[in-house]
Amino acid sequence: MYKELEDKKEKLAVVGLGYVGLPIALEFAKYFSVIGFDINTKRVEMMKNGEDPSKELDASEFKNKDIVFTDNTDVLKEAKFYVVAVPTPINEYNTPNLRPLLSASKTVGSVLKKGDYVIFESTVYPGCTEDDCIPVLEKESGLTFKKDFMVGYSPERINPGDKQRKITDIKKIVSGCCATSLEQIALTYEKIITAGIHRAPTLKVAEAAKIIENTQRDVNIALMNELSIIFDKMNINTYDVLEAAGTKWNFLGFYPGLVGGHCIGVDPYYLTHKAEQFGYHAKIINSGRFVNDSMGFYVAKKTVKKMLAVGKALRESKVLIMGITFKENVSDIRNSKIADVIKELQSYQVNVEVVDPYANAQEVEEEYGFSLIDKPGKDYDAVIVAVNHVPYTKFSEDDFKALLTPDGVVVDIKGVYRDKLSDLDYWSL
Repeated sequence: MYKELEDKKEKLAVVGLGYVGLPIALEFAKYFSVIGFDINTKRVEMMKNGEDPSKELDASEFKNKDIVFTDNTDVLKEAKFYVVAVPTPINEYNTPNLRPLLSASKTVGSVLKKGDYVIFESTVYPGCTEDDCIPVLEKESGLTFKKDFMVGYSPERINPGDKQRKITDIKKIVSGCCATSLEQIALTYEKIITAGIHRAPTLKVAEAAKIIENTQRDVNIALMNELSIIFDKMNINTYDVLEAAGTKWNFLGFYPGLVGGHCIGVDPYYLTHKAEQFGYHAKIINSGRFVNDSMGFYVAKKTVKKMLAVGKALRESKVLIMGITFKENVSDIRNSKIADVIKELQSYQVNVEVVDPYANAQEVEEEYGFSLIDKPGKDYDAVIVAVNHVPYTKFSEDDFKALLTPDGVVVDIKGVYRDKLSDLDYWSL
């Protein structure tokens, strides 16, 4: 398989061209003949014109690449090696929503041929590839797993917004359904991943490795958030505590904050869901999820209390939220916990305005039902810096004073300004 791809006798397809799929498709296209497939026609047209809908990649990344972008399954049939990189979200009940993954599996199954390879990159619980995806591939294709086609799992390890650690710089886990498939998959990924490849012994091990990466971060951040709540009651700045504790060599560098996005705030629910099926209720993981999912409401309530303390009438007050994306310097608004802050403030009848230089106003309106303003106004009773986008980190005390009423409050979720503001009423996690 690898030799045929290398000689361009066969084609490689990437199914799903979002934050994960597009960068890996373009990397593969440096060496192989690639088909980039997505069901969103508008996004496909943008990529044909050298534009990344996610605003992560420059137009130069599209140049001199052997890639065809399409939403046509007839074109997809030309591939021999399929990489599936579609979202795996949760529903309103915090349980896995496998519809995008199963739909992609159905699409690939409809074009699958004898001798083909299918590699899944979407984050899932251990066993999902074998128990949920492969049966769909078999049903749609009429082929038999292992006898007629091979399957692998290689979890995505892309960090949106990170310009230092690119996809090629992060070691990649790969797995296959047998020794032969593992080797062919590993060789294919080794072509683009300069950091190296880790060969996992089974599909389930690779799936489990990915799911605990983000679960571990989630639990540790939850501990920091709980410490922040405790230290706030003691009138101690959490970031000062962490800076002091961090002078010991083995102290782990985690910080409090809002945990959203499509990874850390989602993946632990996939693991706890699967654990329940085995009769085990995950205590630490669920407790961490409860703490982190509650932090948006906590921030809003603290802001309200700070305003009430200086005599603000909530119905007449106005709060500016700076940032709506789930993390700094990206346009991704999926599962943004800042939406929880906004909704909680609005439940107190507070007037809220939101600004973000990276987010798409239409997407925000469709996803959360509120509008972005083009630029901040003035006379705000509180300013909440929710996301430390680069433009916001450059704010001075005078910049905040220009936005606030004389007794206004600055709420700094990331603790960026704790040593920069002296005259303003200031609070951070």
